Amino acid sequence: MWDDNIIPYERMCHTVRNDSSPARKLPMPSPDMEPYRRPERRMGVKFSPPRQIKKRPKFFSRRRGMDMTFLFLVLLLLVMGLIMMFSASYPSALQYTGNSYNYLIRQGIFAAIGLAAMFFLSYVNYHWFHYFTVPIIVIAYISLFAVLAMPSSTGVRRWIGAGPVSIQASEIAKFAVILFMAHWGSKYFKKMDTFKYGVLPALILLGSISVLLILEPHYSGIVIIAMLIALMMFISGVKLRYFVIAGIIIALVVLGLLVTGKLGYAMTRLAGWGQALEYTDDQMWQDTYQTRNSLYAIGSGGFWGLGLGQSRQKYLYIPEVQNDFVFAVVCEELGFIGAMIILCIFALLVWRGITISMRAKDKFGALLGIGLSAQIGIQVILNIMVITDWLPNTGISLPFFSYGGSSLIMLLAQMGIILSVSSEANLERS
Repeated sequence: MWDDNIIPYERMCHTVRNDSSPARKLPMPSPDMEPYRRPERRMGVKFSPPRQIKKRPKFFSRRRGMDMTFLFLVLLLLVMGLIMMFSASYPSALQYTGNSYNYLIRQGIFAAIGLAAMFFLSYVNYHWFHYFTVPIIVIAYISLFAVLAMPSSTGVRRWIGAGPVSIQASEIAKFAVILFMAHWGSKYFKKMDTFKYGVLPALILLGSISVLLILEPHYSGIVIIAMLIALMMFISGVKLRYFVIAGIIIALVVLGLLVTGKLGYAMTRLAGWGQALEYTDDQMWQDTYQTRNSLYAIGSGGFWGLGLGQSRQKYLYIPEVQNDFVFAVVCEELGFIGAMIILCIFALLVWRGITISMRAKDKFGALLGIGLSAQIGIQVILNIMVITDWLPNTGISLPFFSYGGSSLIMLLAQMGIILSVSSEANLERS
């Protein structure tokens, strides 16, 4: 290595040209001469250090080892989810498809694809997602527009495609929102306490996506995305007073939609909220049918449960039980103890994901990992509140347990990104 202040003997004989003088040779020093320092400055040549070239990170990460605890929790929840989804769904699968294993086979295929995506992304350097932020946001908006052109199902449009393959556009939007907020927050971290950088981009993002989700309509997606954006703003350093201002703006927008009658679909969901076990009229009794049978399942499970596969409410009493209400069957079959064990595993997964993210060597990895981990925690809490009638029945899936291809594949792919963050963090600490 060359000393930054000493020019080696071999380099002392180079030719130096000044702007106002002809080229001339530097004198040859004697062997015992003190090293000639900075000849460029002595001869009047303007010296500039070499420009540093910023290199892009390698696409595949150097490996130190992914976090095995996090990986074990993911695989454990995936296996438990497949078992409980099959236990809850085989009566309805037999009734409507003629094959008790229909949902299990399809979910198993989605799980295999998701696992392949997870392990692949765990080896991809997560810094590359900086460069994919804009394309992924564009894809999310295109999918949200495309879903509006799809035929409606029971009055809603949430999926792209038909038949065996369909993609829920909101799942792409959730990831795109987390990625954008992590990218923006890490790039302008020192300016996130200002309105221009900390609040305005988030409001534009939330407003534009909310408009498209209202047209589907998909109000539970709006709630989840709004909570994710608020969380990402908070951990990026946005001041609390801006949350108050944003809350007032959102409240005024909701009030305006309520006055103009644009929340008709949401109002039908709110009509039976908290009244599932109360008989007021025939229409209300019919509207709360799904939530009421969910409460029956939870109550009949008791402390220890009826036993795996022994649920009674899954026999067509709870409509679409394999989707948003699968945890009601978990409570009925495994009881309070089994349900609490599963919730504790979810809590450990979220905690481990946040711990991994806090050890990341840069702000982008920390923000991205915390956002992806928090999405799981938010959806678990909201799903439990829906099946227990603490929230209106708005269609919030339970991660790893609810039936759905696009949601499971996206979820496992996101877990692969967290594993990539853990590998880089372990490499940095070594």
